[in-house]
Amino acid sequence: MNAMTDLGLYRHLDQMTPWNDRLQVLEVIGVSDEAPDVKTFTFRSDNQTWFRYKPGQFVTLELPTADGPLMRTYTLSSSPSRPFSIAVTIKAQAGSIGTRWMFDHLTPGSHVKAYGPTGDFSLHSHPAAKYLFISAGSGVTPMMSMLRWLNDCAPWTDVGFVNCARRPEEIIFRKELELLGSRMPGLSLGFMIEERSSREGWFGHMGRIDAIRLPLLAPDFREREIFCCGPDPFMRAVRGMLDAAGFDMTKYHQESFAAPAVEEIPAPFTSPAEDGAAIVVEVATTIRFSLSDVEAECVAGQTVLQTARASGVRIPAACEFGLCGTCKVKKVAGDVEMSHNGGILDHEIDDGFILACCSKPLSALEIEA
Repeated sequence: MNAMTDLGLYRHLDQMTPWNDRLQVLEVIGVSDEAPDVKTFTFRSDNQTWFRYKPGQFVTLELPTADGPLMRTYTLSSSPSRPFSIAVTIKAQAGSIGTRWMFDHLTPGSHVKAYGPTGDFSLHSHPAAKYLFISAGSGVTPMMSMLRWLNDCAPWTDVGFVNCARRPEEIIFRKELELLGSRMPGLSLGFMIEERSSREGWFGHMGRIDAIRLPLLAPDFREREIFCCGPDPFMRAVRGMLDAAGFDMTKYHQESFAAPAVEEIPAPFTSPAEDGAAIVVEVATTIRFSLSDVEAECVAGQTVLQTARASGVRIPAACEFGLCGTCKVKKVAGDVEMSHNGGILDHEIDDGFILACCSKPLSALEIEA
């Protein structure tokens, strides 16, 4: 990249439009190592927009792999108080596909498509006098986004920050967190590891967070608004521990991309024939995808997304259980039954948008797709 050319593109925020929640193209402007198998990817907008979002929200990236587009959802580790770029910090697990692809292919100058931001896991949605952020592994990313925002905008805030890792070198953002601890008078840091390492010494807490160790790390945890993120077993343990301690669970919030239990699709309607045999009546509705000029039949129990795929109409989707918001489309006409998990806002529903992955037609539909 030409530095002088980039500097010549500088604009003030009031000369730029904000990033919206529809498709955007992002350019990679930085890749940095954070811990073993953990990297931060920093992006800027390709069309001179600034990034407006809540700390703790996430985006969905469309990765152009050799086998076709791959949708992956990542929490933003950056802060909206620095609106000219966004960043995701991700850990490559043994079975990772999308993350490994990013590690192998994304370099400064690369481009990817993105959807978002979305999500309600943010301190701005739950304001409080005192906070406690509890995380494990890469679950630290939304906590880091919120802490970076607090450092920039309200550095005196009373925050307890507890992070758990397997070894000392696997504590993501450790150096930055220790620096923030020296600058934010209300920040209390607590690290906990499971096992020692030959790479560096450790004199802090060891083991797993439990009912004994939590009061040592945050003595007044019952007075705080608690945010938790990490592997599902970790979050279940924290939630159970707090519940058993008599904590007011209305002040507990956790981030998870795990799918809820799958709801069984009801069987087609059956009616008895005159000879006693059952006759299966498939109830279908018509969906018109106006942008693709396609009209399709949606059989009973199918979602708008399933019908689109069966008809060759492409609607991007990632989580497919109503959380990430990637499959948001405009409903021009008709009614649907939508059971989502927070991936769409009330005002968007009022404006006619639906999530295709969890919307089933109640009448003939027209969809902008």
